[in-house]
Amino acid sequence: MIKKYNITVNGNTYDVEVEELGSEVLSRPQEVKQSAPKVVAQKPQAAPVSSGSGSVNAPMPGTINDVRVKAGDSVKKGDVLLILEAMKMENEIMASCDGTVSKVSVSKGASVSVGDPLITIG
Repeated sequence: MIKKYNITVNGNTYDVEVEELGSEVLSRPQEVKQSAPKVVAQKPQAAPVSSGSGSVNAPMPGTINDVRVKAGDSVKKGDVLLILEAMKMENEIMASCDGTVSKVSVSKGASVSVGDPLITIG
């Protein structure tokens, strides 16, 4: 009997099929067909910012490699605010609305956790 399960590991969802063998003891090895796991793509999480103002929070843990704005700068939707390195990859954290940067809460080299405030747009 084959059972199907959805398993989520570190935010990634996998479809898994498991075959129930029962309580029989196998006297010789059997060939097992292996296939690559099916990955269900998830949309990347954007840093949350509400219309015109709000706080840009860290979407993942990492290290700040570069801060490209300072308090008082005007930003438009899609402007890169800072670079966050996570797992050896550089991630551009972008403004999701137009506004003025009222506070920069991090500096280059700072370590951040998920949800830490990075920049406030007011």
